[in-house]
Amino acid sequence: MKPSNTEVTKQITDVEHGDCLEINKILARIGEKWTILIILLLAYEPKRFNEIKKAINGISQRMLTVSLKSLERDGLLKRTVYEIMPPHVEYELTPLGQSLTQPINELVSWTRGHLSELKTARDNYDEQQLAKEGSGKTPWQKMAEPLEK
Repeated sequence: MKPSNTEVTKQITDVEHGDCLEINKILARIGEKWTILIILLLAYEPKRFNEIKKAINGISQRMLTVSLKSLERDGLLKRTVYEIMPPHVEYELTPLGQSLTQPINELVSWTRGHLSELKTARDNYDEQQLAKEGSGKTPWQKMAEPLEK
């Protein structure tokens, strides 16, 4: 049974202001560009830094480092250093991080199931924007253009 609008509003307003700030911080971390990919990649087995970097196309070394440290700070992954030669470091999800894989997989499934609807909605929106502006380019195409010097 779906909750009514008033029930949803009540659920949202029942959250204390301080809780909202903390929830927002965590949701922002989970919603970061690389976080979901890292969590999905580590869902089944630990991986070394370079394995993660090779598996995630386009992530820089710096961004991967920052993302891994943030996830470790939030208790979602564990970094293990093996004192062997050469030194060996592995990253793996903690039980808390593992508990996040189910909702992420549900989001991925939802996205896959609605890809055509989302594409249609975007195309319709872009067509409407083109008709309004008459410039021949959507706002998204304009944002992608290099800045003129």
